[in-house]
Amino acid sequence: MEAALAQRDIALQHGPRPLPLFLNILWRETEGNEDLRQRALAGLRRYQGATRPPMPDRPVASVRSDSAILQRYGTENGRYPVIFVPSLINPPHVLDLSPARSMLRHMAAAGHDVHLVDWGVPAAVDRDLDLAGHVTDRLMPLLTTLNRPPIIIGYCLGGTLALACAALRPVRALVTMAAPWHFDAFAAADRDALATLWATARPLCDRLGYLPMEVLQSAFWALDPARTIRKYATFADYAAGSNEEAAFLALEDWANQGPPLTYAAGRDLFERLYAANASGLGQWSVSGRIAGELPETVPTLAIRSTADRIVPAEASPRLKEIRQLPAGHVGMVVGSRAPEILWNPLSQWLCSHGG
Repeated sequence: MEAALAQRDIALQHGPRPLPLFLNILWRETEGNEDLRQRALAGLRRYQGATRPPMPDRPVASVRSDSAILQRYGTENGRYPVIFVPSLINPPHVLDLSPARSMLRHMAAAGHDVHLVDWGVPAAVDRDLDLAGHVTDRLMPLLTTLNRPPIIIGYCLGGTLALACAALRPVRALVTMAAPWHFDAFAAADRDALATLWATARPLCDRLGYLPMEVLQSAFWALDPARTIRKYATFADYAAGSNEEAAFLALEDWANQGPPLTYAAGRDLFERLYAANASGLGQWSVSGRIAGELPETVPTLAIRSTADRIVPAEASPRLKEIRQLPAGHVGMVVGSRAPEILWNPLSQWLCSHGG
């Protein structure tokens, strides 16, 4: 009854997706801890009723390839263009989260010719567009419009796709950030849970023609449900109008948004990568080329985190240079220490390679 009343009383304009599952997790994780339960519910109510600050204006699209677009943050300055490739999961603006927490604007201000790939929303006719198709039919056409070989920086699953792309066309350099590649490095229990999730969700996804974002959200929550609840309890104590409140709202709104994946991309993600480790075993080919096989002359850097619950450090690609950060999967790109531990060092690395 108490859970039902909580659901009835909470406004539904904003909230974790899917909200009923979130409330079930909350109830399970706070069993026997009434104080934590009430604080988490208070944080949830506050989150849903909070006034959102205005979002920063996004650059207009400079190039389009079906649903995907390329947005330009920097300006032509004689340097090699720097292309940020985000994950297919959640919106791309985690790299431009707010005026105070924008990796892209920071890089543009440092003089880099910065571009961002926005994958857009897949259409019904895209159900058979698999991960390789996202590389060949979406990403590659965007890059062919550039007048110089780009430096590609891929975040999370975007790094996986960027590494496949770099095997197909000349690039100046390649950087991956928290990108999964060696899927056998994920905990066996996590891979088993994802296999069970996909076995349950696949029939519905097949009928829909896409993989709803909510399916993936439930998988992320399952990795660390206690942390999911604690962060809402902590949010209840933030001062109104504080930087902490603004940062939480921006990040949670991003985490609870996102278009679906095409059915074929979702199937690839669960079956070819998580289950079969095709990329890590050198068995994932894109347009007849083994994904990940780059010319020896291409500078490469893998940035990974020792505190990442989404992509373990050992799952990242083993590139020429490897740097480990003391931050989580999302915190590494938007956290309060991100300029110190990631943005500025990466900017220096780009400068050393013409970007």
